[in-house]
Amino acid sequence: MSGEEKKLTMIDLARVSKTFPPDVHALADVSLRIRRGEMIFLTGQSGAGKTTLLRMLCGIDCPDKGYIEIAGYDLSRISGGEMQKLRRRIGVAYQDFKLLPDKTVAQNIAYSMEVSYRSRPFIRSQTEKLLTELHLLDKQDALAGKLSRGEQQRVSIARAVANEPELILADEPTGNLDAETALLVTQLFRSYNEQGTTLLIATHDQAIYDFPGSKVIKIENGRLAIQKPPTLVKKAEGKE
Repeated sequence: MSGEEKKLTMIDLARVSKTFPPDVHALADVSLRIRRGEMIFLTGQSGAGKTTLLRMLCGIDCPDKGYIEIAGYDLSRISGGEMQKLRRRIGVAYQDFKLLPDKTVAQNIAYSMEVSYRSRPFIRSQTEKLLTELHLLDKQDALAGKLSRGEQQRVSIARAVANEPELILADEPTGNLDAETALLVTQLFRSYNEQGTTLLIATHDQAIYDFPGSKVIKIENGRLAIQKPPTLVKKAEGKE
């Protein structure tokens, strides 16, 4: 990959494999390149490997084989300090939310901005904006642990995008939402993508990616099976 291609690449995986004991092959020889500013939907059945892939992109899990680069950083060689800085550039909406249950909705959303030393006016403005867009303004002072699962999911999404990250990773972001609320979330993601943010969204929900021009990758039994367009996926031999 040339220097110019490297600058244009947000995610680069080469022959990545991951096995969990005793013999669960979560990912097998996965190669994938996603350019900056792309919005990619990762589909597949439960257990296909979607969550494992996202967890490795977050640095939570490490591959057994292959390498992963995010924004030019090789995750196998990155220092602790560099990883901390990189994580500030990535927003993650986890499938199990990972909210602070004893903090309010507003405090949970503000957290990702506070650790990046954003100004108080920015934090207040951004929090109110997201609460309004996701129809949560009336819940801003409620404890996150007291919310319904659908409300918690929206808070998790708001926290993921609040710091205006370069990369957003979302794991089943509409899994607990009705169709109308799922549309709000989809519109929010698209608005960030239009501003240049790269998004990788793992989902079962065909409604959020079934539109002209969407870029979809299907994963089956830990392997990339179907992709649209096919140029997103690098062949194992290294050919583009």
